[in-house]
Amino acid sequence: MSRLLSICLLAGCEILSLLAVSHSPQSTSMEGARANVSKATIEGLVRDVACPIQNLDNHATSLSRKCVEDCVKGGSPLVILTQDGQLYFPISAKMPDTDQRQELMPFVGKYVRASGIVFERTGTHAIVITEIKEMKEVRLTTDEG
Repeated sequence: MSRLLSICLLAGCEILSLLAVSHSPQSTSMEGARANVSKATIEGLVRDVACPIQNLDNHATSLSRKCVEDCVKGGSPLVILTQDGQLYFPISAKMPDTDQRQELMPFVGKYVRASGIVFERTGTHAIVITEIKEMKEVRLTTDEG
């Protein structure tokens, strides 16, 4: 009985490996219907997404630096929060998308001007950043506690 089970398991593994090899890897493309797209420059605070989503008292020029740092260390996604309360998620220009976190890390807790291609879909905003600079002239109110 155990010999029969072994043969069945080997045959099953062989079939699965053949199926895996016969299929080409899945690819993605940006073909098809597109969200609203435009070139734009936005200004805002680079920070974690959790606080401004959960706490409407968060603004683009005021923050708890410790809270932002703790959330970012915890892995919270990064966004740009604008003066009018819009959140822009950074995305890549490639499909499949690639992580943009490392590019934004030097700007966490800073007010920036970011230019690029903006996508909007049912109230959600994303930006493919082609240029980003800190706006040191913008004063931020911080709660260092």
